[in-house]
Amino acid sequence: MVFGERTFLDVRQSLNGRHWVDRLSVGQDRDALAIAQKTGISDLVARILAGRGVNEDEAQAFLDPTIKQLMPDPHAMQDMEVAAHRIAQAIVHGELVAIFGDYDVDGATSSALLSRFLSAYGLSPQIYIPDRIVEGYGPNPDAIRSLVEAGAQLIVTVDCGVSSFDALDEAKKLSVDVVVLDHHQVGTDLPKATAVVNPNRHDDRSGLGNLAAVGVVFMTCVAVQRVMRQGQTNFKPADDFNLLDLLDLVALGTVCDVVPLQGLNRAFVRKGLIALRQGANVGIRALSVAARIGEVLQPYHLGFALGPRINAGGRIGDAALGARLLTLSDVIEAEEIALKLDQLNEQRRAMEKVMLEEANAQALAETGGDEDSLEPSVLLTSSDTWHPGILGLVASRLKERYSRPTFAVAFDASGKGSASGRSISGVDLGKVVRRAVDEGILLKGGGHAMAAGLTIMKDRLGDLRAFFAETLSADVTAARADRKLTIDGALTARAANLDLLDEIDRAGPYGAGHSEPIFVFPAHRISFSKVVGTGHVSATLRSEDGSTLPAICFGSEGTDLGCALLTKDRKPIHVAGTLSRNSWQGRMSVQLRILDASFVG
Repeated sequence: MVFGERTFLDVRQSLNGRHWVDRLSVGQDRDALAIAQKTGISDLVARILAGRGVNEDEAQAFLDPTIKQLMPDPHAMQDMEVAAHRIAQAIVHGELVAIFGDYDVDGATSSALLSRFLSAYGLSPQIYIPDRIVEGYGPNPDAIRSLVEAGAQLIVTVDCGVSSFDALDEAKKLSVDVVVLDHHQVGTDLPKATAVVNPNRHDDRSGLGNLAAVGVVFMTCVAVQRVMRQGQTNFKPADDFNLLDLLDLVALGTVCDVVPLQGLNRAFVRKGLIALRQGANVGIRALSVAARIGEVLQPYHLGFALGPRINAGGRIGDAALGARLLTLSDVIEAEEIALKLDQLNEQRRAMEKVMLEEANAQALAETGGDEDSLEPSVLLTSSDTWHPGILGLVASRLKERYSRPTFAVAFDASGKGSASGRSISGVDLGKVVRRAVDEGILLKGGGHAMAAGLTIMKDRLGDLRAFFAETLSADVTAARADRKLTIDGALTARAANLDLLDEIDRAGPYGAGHSEPIFVFPAHRISFSKVVGTGHVSATLRSEDGSTLPAICFGSEGTDLGCALLTKDRKPIHVAGTLSRNSWQGRMSVQLRILDASFVG
């Protein structure tokens, strides 16, 4: 336990094995009071801000973050000036620009953003998204050749390219310029390109390493627009074009790539939500209808409704569908693609369920049936029949259940395996994967601290297990020893209303690095519960005064928490979770997402 932390409701071992601690220290209690007195905001919002390190002088600006105040000069990023001038040159000379993107949401939004920007200046850029199964991640020599043969005079890679040495060598041989706009971690070696803009390259001092790729692309567009304005040319964007209108794409990609919602990222999402709610993007509007979102868009909808559907194309269908949808102005075509993505998402969910059951069986065998066991420190699950496009989802679910870094590996007939991994806070997965590449255990690999991908031959799987055990055991043990749930405050079912949610939203948007407030409902009873969907538990909380609150606990069937919620013994129980809006048949209500619980006493 960290010095100064206060145990909440004396819960030291919850049903999920967590220690509940008060988010606010005694000093932050005083800060919250000062914030409320100085700004006039409610005590609840003041506590949320103080608990996240905001002081009274910063509170007002925090509640209304602006891009103008928070965005530095784009040229702060290494190579940005060169990149901006090369893209501006393509506009002036009317070159054919090929945009090479990734198949996830960040890649799709990055591709669509740059495409819309260049189109506003009169170009007709081509978007190329590789097939996840056939081509894998990032540019490859064959794809580069095909783009050049199709007439590409400039290739811009977005959300990829920083580690594509062979592909960019091929581009150099073919005498075509490449501008790399990426954000993934990289070593000291960089590919041969006209410009490599990546705030995570070793020599970049911009301090913008938390940006999603779509944020890097947006800043590049700002830099290009500056070059165009400074140049003695008649090239101007379309009269109805406003770069800020494209913040809807920036918000979508930023939320779905789970980068920290702090500083500039938070401003991107805050202002991007305004653009999203105006519904100007035909594709996003069509996808919202297909996803049956009948309410004002919130960050939750981006990450859990829109994002999975865009990803579904890259996982099990046509990888280019998502980027295509986000560039459309034709309503009919947008509706057709949105419906297709929705159908693919349903297929993905069915496949994921089967794969997760198999992976869970392997994980239980590895841990000896004890989810809390410290061995192994990293879970490695694999199969010859799994779909490579769903590995990341499986790894994420296992990571949450077993509280340790997890990889899911799909092997092909040749014994080559592709894998996706997800980590826990405090364990840098991308760093250790790159070390495994250097050690010769992996064919290739890389990623972020919290997520990584790799390629491995089946006969090296045992070596990888041993390598992870040697390099990560201490980090994982330390990270798991600090298993706690940080609580923002206590509420009753009666207090959980829509007005309260409006207050909570004032300190949003919430996400990675700016966590959603977690509240405890002390000594409430579970008046009703049942299993719904694929292993979720639906429940109703009842307070002593008879007020009720509907709740959902995702993926909890068969866990200690799920069993406690489903028990017929209706004794009081402390329940912790986050609040959200729920729309049903045109009626808006508040719902609790249960994260944990503890028996009273």
